Formats: sequence, structure tokens, C-alpha cells
Amino acid sequence: MAEKTQILKISNLVSSYGNIRALTDINAEVNKGEIVTLLGANGAGKSTLMKSILGMVHIDSGSILYNGTELVGKKSHQIVPLGISLVPEGRKIFVDVSVENNLEIGTYFRTRTKARDKELLDMVYETFPRLYERKKQLGGTLSGGEQQMLAVGRAIMSDPQLLMLDEPSMGLAPLVVAEVFEVIKKVRDMGITVLLVEQNASMALRICDRAYVLNTGKITGMVSNEQENMQEIADNMLREAYLGAKKQDRSERGETGGK
Repeated sequence: MAEKTQILKISNLVSSYGNIRALTDINAEVNKGEIVTLLGANGAGKSTLMKSILGMVHIDSGSILYNGTELVGKKSHQIVPLGISLVPEGRKIFVDVSVENNLEIGTYFRTRTKARDKELLDMVYETFPRLYERKKQLGGTLSGGEQQMLAVGRAIMSDPQLLMLDEPSMGLAPLVVAEVFEVIKKVRDMGITVLLVEQNASMALRICDRAYVLNTGKITGMVSNEQENMQEIADNMLREAYLGAKKQDRSERGETGGK
């Protein structure tokens, strides 16, 4: 078995919003070519972890190494050109701009050359033929699934080594969700490493190499595809995390017993 090359290593990370502690003692790693998933309830800290990587959240202590480079202390505009891109929750495409121009916007975050722009654009169109068919259409005229393809394509135009996806299936019909997860696998097949935040745990676990479970800003478990019963183990971890969060909520409200 070939030795895995680490692209991202997070050590003892603590992040906060003002006086509110958002992440505590986070330790995680992502290897090149992997799909790694962050699972947990709303408010568990999944999106905050992605924002911490991109320098969008205050980091109190800890380390984030990307290809051996320390990201802590850097600003987002310094981090993105290193090869990290984020597809935010809700896609955030430009609805009144053409598909082609939406994709071009992705090139603004790196050093541009005509040759690399064309190479990446051809790669996007080859991977997502429907974007080529609709390249002159406005982004807002696309279906939900096509808009997600466009958001991913725009991120690929920034030439990332690590692509972070925040809730890519949110608000989409079940058939479209399956299509979106095929898109994620295509991204991995392009040689791009993927860090995924996803509420649809079952679908995420089918395609990922490893999953971390977060609860109230802490990693409470990890499972990998090397374990035969990966889905079952993750289900138990998530059940404990969700129920634990509910118990904690009741405790903080001063409730005991009851339903």
C-alpha cells in the first residue's frame, strides 16, 4: 500500500467568536486524494472549523498545517492562493451573471495565465457537460443541482488542491442529492482533495475515506472506511452526539427528567 501524503493537519485548535468558545482542542488530518467528512448536529462547529482553516474565525491557539505551511495568523486572501477553496452553504452563485462569467470569477483568487485559465475551464466543462451547454445562461436560471455544479466549477477555477464543501446537498430533492454526491466523487477523481460538511450522513459516509463527528465544538469520534462496519459505528457516534446535545440543552435550561 502506497504511503499517504498529508495535506492538512490540525492540532489542538481552539477558535472563538468574541467571548464565545466555538472549537476546543480539535485534532484532525486530511491526506491527499481523500474525501474527509465532518458530521454532527447544527451548531456542532463543522462550518466554524472550515472557516478557521480559511482564516475567517479568530484562533486562540493551536496549529493548522497545510502542505507544511502554518495557516494560523494568515488572512483569507493569503490562504486561498495557496490552493484552498470553499464552496459555501447555499452555493452563493451570481444569479444575474452568465455561467461562463460565474466560472471566470473563480480565477480572480490566483495568479492568472491564459493557458491555465483555459486548461481549468476545459476541465470543468468536461467534468460537467451541462455547464458547457448552459454557459451563456444566467446562473439564476439553472436548477438547484446545476447551481451546485456551477459553485463547484467556480471553486475549481481557483485551482485548489483542497476543496471544502459546506452542506452541498442542502435544500435539494433526493434525486438531485445523489447527483451532487456524484459531482463530489468526480472532483476527487480530478485529483482534488475534499473536506466535506454534510447533514446527509448516510450519503457522505458512502463516499468518504474518513469521518469526524463533532459535538459542541469538540471531536467526539472518528471512523474510517477501513472499518467494515463504518456506517454502524458512525450512526452510534452521531446518536450519542445528538442525544448528548439535547441532554445538555435541557440541563442548561434547568430541566430534569421528563420527555
